[in-house]
Amino acid sequence: MPTPEPQAKPRLPSGHLPRLAPEWYRSTAVVFWTHTIARRRIGWLDTTFHATFRELLLHAAVREQLLCPIYTLMPDHLHLIWMGIDENSDQRRATSFLREQLKPCLAPGRWQHQPYDHVLRDEERKRGAFASTCLYIAENPTRAGLVTHASEWAFTGCIVPGYPTLHPLATDFWEKFWRIYAAAVTRGEIGKIGANPAL
Repeated sequence: MPTPEPQAKPRLPSGHLPRLAPEWYRSTAVVFWTHTIARRRIGWLDTTFHATFRELLLHAAVREQLLCPIYTLMPDHLHLIWMGIDENSDQRRATSFLREQLKPCLAPGRWQHQPYDHVLRDEERKRGAFASTCLYIAENPTRAGLVTHASEWAFTGCIVPGYPTLHPLATDFWEKFWRIYAAAVTRGEIGKIGANPAL
């Protein structure tokens, strides 16, 4: 799919982040999302939240035909990357769904008004550059001094429907992931990703 030309960004009220046109978040777009808790409130991140997050991320992925090669939950924010695999994939819809469904789990905390997003360009989507971006996300807990090694952080993972044991820090992850991604884009149906055990 050809990369759309950026459109002029309208002036937005104070407190709103600029947004690209909706088509930048559709189809096979790859977007790095950051969701922050208002006033950087902590206390919501635990194993129960993590399990609920994974379940809802899976639902969002299936609804909008997305793969999530990495996410990292931090004490006051979270990062994730979504990759569309179908012409009908829509990451803005997926984001609204995920935030709305997770809202009760954050109480009495709440989301900051708007997530930050970065749509990856062609150069950033090349395999080596993309893997480096994902590693950067995984290293967040290390840079924050929460763990010594990224692999020690319990709140990093991925959501690839049909492959519940995949982990972005496993040595064979990228070899497997790119095969799954290529097959998914070719078929354009996330519901059939797990149908071929040979992948």
